[in-house]
Amino acid sequence: MSRSNSYGGPILIDTPRLCMRQFVLQDAEDVYRFAANPDVVRYTGDADAVKSLEDARRIIENYWLAGYREHGFARYALINKADKQLIGFCGIKYESLLNRGQGGIDIGYRMLPEYWGKGLATEAVTACLRYARETLGIDCVYAEVMLDNPASSRVLEKAGMVQIDSYQDDGVSLLLFRTP
Repeated sequence: MSRSNSYGGPILIDTPRLCMRQFVLQDAEDVYRFAANPDVVRYTGDADAVKSLEDARRIIENYWLAGYREHGFARYALINKADKQLIGFCGIKYESLLNRGQGGIDIGYRMLPEYWGKGLATEAVTACLRYARETLGIDCVYAEVMLDNPASSRVLEKAGMVQIDSYQDDGVSLLLFRTP
């Protein structure tokens, strides 16, 4: 199912323009590059999480690598095939605070601004949802989006998710999406 090539590790998800693999600690500089970018984290709720290369390493080890070990999945390194650059992440994770505290599997994605507006997020999310369903056996996936981020809502809708709720959390208006 997975295969190695020049993208830095075994490929789990392959699309026409992107591929996704598990993160490794050697990805810290690339993670720092996208996770510390204020445009990338503007609508994430964790804008201050990565302020240094050490923070990026901590995220990789304590969240993504731990998620692979504990659940068998987490966010995946998102590689643009055209330039072989790690441009962000896309993937699922278990989120206990999702869905008004009921918990569930959440899909999330981020990528550097120079890759926005090209349909890459939709391509990545669609492929991750298919991977979750067909490979991991996960049918129900959620996504929370800030109301102020309509572009992200459009990505989820294009990937086949439907809005099922809207609510406030810590003064932030959120939309909740779910796979049908």
